[in-house]
Amino acid sequence: MERTLFRNGSRVDLRGQPYQILEVLLTRAGKLVTRDEIRDTLWPGETFVDFEHGLNTSVKKLRQTLGDSAEQPAYIETVRGFGYRFVAPVEVEMVEAPEPAAPRPEPGSIPEGTTSHDARRRPGQGSLAGMILVVAVLIAGAGFYLYRAHQQSNRLNETDTVVLADFTNSTGDPIFDDTLKTALRISLQQSPFLNLISDDTVAQTLQLMTRPAGTKLTPDIARDLCMRAGSKASIGGAIGSLGSEYVLELRAVNCLTGDTLAREQVTAESKERVLDAMGEAATRLRGKLGESLTTVQRFDVPLEQATTPSLEALKALSRGTIATEEGGVFAALPWHLRAIELDPNFAMGYKVVGGDYYALGEPGRASQYLTRAFQLRQRTSERENLEIASAYYRNVTGELEKGAHALEQEIQSYPRYWRAYGTLGTVFVEQGQYEKAAEITRQAISATPDKTGYANLANCTLALQQLDETRKIIHDSQTLKGADDFPVHESLYALAFLAGDSAAMAQQQKWFQSRSQFENFGLALASDTEAYVGHLRKARELTRQAVDTAVRADDKENGAIWEAIDAQREAAFGVPAEARRIAAAALKLDSTSRGVESEAALALAMSGDAAQAQSLSRDLGKRFPLDTQMQSIWLPAIIAQAALASGNPAAADCNPSSFPCRVRANSVRPEYLLPISCLCTRRVRSGGGARHNGRRRVSEDS
Repeated sequence: MERTLFRNGSRVDLRGQPYQILEVLLTRAGKLVTRDEIRDTLWPGETFVDFEHGLNTSVKKLRQTLGDSAEQPAYIETVRGFGYRFVAPVEVEMVEAPEPAAPRPEPGSIPEGTTSHDARRRPGQGSLAGMILVVAVLIAGAGFYLYRAHQQSNRLNETDTVVLADFTNSTGDPIFDDTLKTALRISLQQSPFLNLISDDTVAQTLQLMTRPAGTKLTPDIARDLCMRAGSKASIGGAIGSLGSEYVLELRAVNCLTGDTLAREQVTAESKERVLDAMGEAATRLRGKLGESLTTVQRFDVPLEQATTPSLEALKALSRGTIATEEGGVFAALPWHLRAIELDPNFAMGYKVVGGDYYALGEPGRASQYLTRAFQLRQRTSERENLEIASAYYRNVTGELEKGAHALEQEIQSYPRYWRAYGTLGTVFVEQGQYEKAAEITRQAISATPDKTGYANLANCTLALQQLDETRKIIHDSQTLKGADDFPVHESLYALAFLAGDSAAMAQQQKWFQSRSQFENFGLALASDTEAYVGHLRKARELTRQAVDTAVRADDKENGAIWEAIDAQREAAFGVPAEARRIAAAALKLDSTSRGVESEAALALAMSGDAAQAQSLSRDLGKRFPLDTQMQSIWLPAIIAQAALASGNPAAADCNPSSFPCRVRANSVRPEYLLPISCLCTRRVRSGGGARHNGRRRVSEDS
C-alpha cells in the first residue's frame, strides 16, 4: 500500500516513523494517544532501544512538516507526561480505487496456469480470491489464539504479590501528590484477589536496596523493589491535565520482563470527578489482571464512598501516613484530625484518629472517634467496614465475641489479608487462649513478617512460660525495620527479671530513659521490681517519678494507672490509709478512664473501703455492660475483694479458676498484646511477667 501525504493538493514528503505516528494519531483524532501506545505500535519488543529519543525526533519532524508548533499547536497537542492528541478537525473521505482492467482472453482460449474448471468461475470466485479468504481466516484464528494466550499470560494468580508504585503527577497541582496513591491503595484493597505487599515489607526492601525510608517508588524503583521482594507485578499511575479535564492512566507491569500486563486510561471532566474516574479504572484493571467477575462486582464500592469525596481530606490523610513513617503518631495526628475536619463524614478518618489516640495511651478519646467511625461504617468498603466493626466491639464496647466474629468474616472474605489474622490473635489472647493466639499469629508472620506480629508472638510465649522460645522470637525479629520498639524491651525486661539478671534489667532501663514517651513505663517496671524485693520506699519514689513523667508526656491516664497500682501495693503491704489516699489521687488525675477506675476500685476494695469500691463497680457495670473483661474479670474481682475486706468471705467466690487471666490491648500501642494478671485475692497475683492495664506486672505476692 502506498503511503502518501497531500497538503492543499500537493504531495508532501513524509515517510517512515513520522508518517506512522501521524496515522496512529489520525485514527484516534481528538483523543489522547499515550507514548506507550505509540511505542507498542511502532517499536514492538526490543526492536528499538532508545524509544524516547526516537519518538521525540519523529514528532519534531512531523511538526516541522505540518508547520506546527508545540507551544501553540494547530495539529498535534502534547499532553505532558502522557502522550499526544491530534486536535485539528479530520474528515474521512472514502475513495474506491478502480480495479485494473484484465486482458480479455481470446475466445476459446484459457489463460496459462488455469484449468477449464477455473475459467468457468464467475468473477470474484477465482483461486486467488479463495486463497486470500483462507489466509484471512487463518490469520484471524491465529490472532484470536494469540490474543487469548496474551490475556492468560497477563493474569496474576492467588500466590502473586503486587507492589504499589507512586503516581506521576504532571498537572502541576500538588493536591494530587500522594493523594492518588492512597486512593488507589484503598480501591485495590477492596479486592480479595490482589495481594498488595505491606508498607513494612516496602520499608524493609528499600533498606536492603540501601535507599532511605520514604523513597518515592518511581516506575524503575518500583520494578527493582518488586523483583527484590519476590512480587509478580507493580501497579502505578499517572495523571495529566487536558484543559479543564484530567487524564488518568493505571498500569500493571510484569516486574521481571517489564511488559505491560494491563492498562486502563480514563478522563475526568473536572478535578471533583478524578477520584470517581480512578475508581472505575481500578475496577476494570482488577478484571484484566485475573480477578473473577463475581468478586469484582461484589467488592466494588465507589471510591468516593469508600474514602471521601474531598481531595483535600484525602490529601491530609495521605500526609498523615507519611508523617507516621517519619515522626510517629505525634506527627501524624494533626494531619488525621485535619482530614475529618475537612470531611466530617470521613469514616476512615475517624478510624485512623481513634487508632492514633490509642497509640498515644488515650483510650477514652480513642473510643469517641471509633464510635463515630462505627456510625459511619456504611460509607466504607467491605473490608474497612469489618475492620471498623472489629475495632469498635473490641475497644469501645468490649464485646470480644462480636469483635472476633467481625475478624472471622474478614478472613473469610479476604483470606490473604494477614493483618486480620494477627488481630484475631489478640482477641484469642484477650480470651485467655494463648495457644490459639500463638498459632494464628505464627500464620500471619509466615505470610508477612512484621514487628507487631513478632512482638505479639513473644508475649504469647511469655505468657505460656516458654522463655527460650520468647528469646528466639525476639532475636528473629531484630532484622525488621522498626522492631526496636518498646513492647520488645518490655519482654526483654521481663526475661531479665525472671532470670534475676540485674545488669540486663539496667540495660533495658537505659532504653526507656532515652525515649521520653516511654520513660514512664520503664520507671513503673523499676517500681514493681523494687517492691518485689521489699524496697517499698524506693518503689514509692519510682512510682512518683513514673506519674510525673507520664503527666509531662501528656499521658495522664497511664500516670493515674501507675498511682492506682501503687495504691494496691500499699494495701498489700498493710498500709490501708495510704492506699486509699493514693487511689483518690489517681481518680482525681483521671476520672474518665475505665482502666483508672477499675484499678482504683480494686485498690479501695483491698484497703477496706468497700462502700467506695462497690460504688465504682456499679458505675463501671453501667458504663460497660457488654465489656467481656469488665464483666468477667474486673467486677467479680473487685466485688470479691470488697467482701473479703468487709469480713464476709462467704460472699466472695475467690477460686482463681473463676477469674482466668486475660489480656487487653496496650494503651500506648493498641496493636500489641499485653497480658494482664489474674486478680482474685487480697494480694495481687501475677504470673511470670504478666501485664496489667497497659504495662507489665512483675511483682509477686509480698
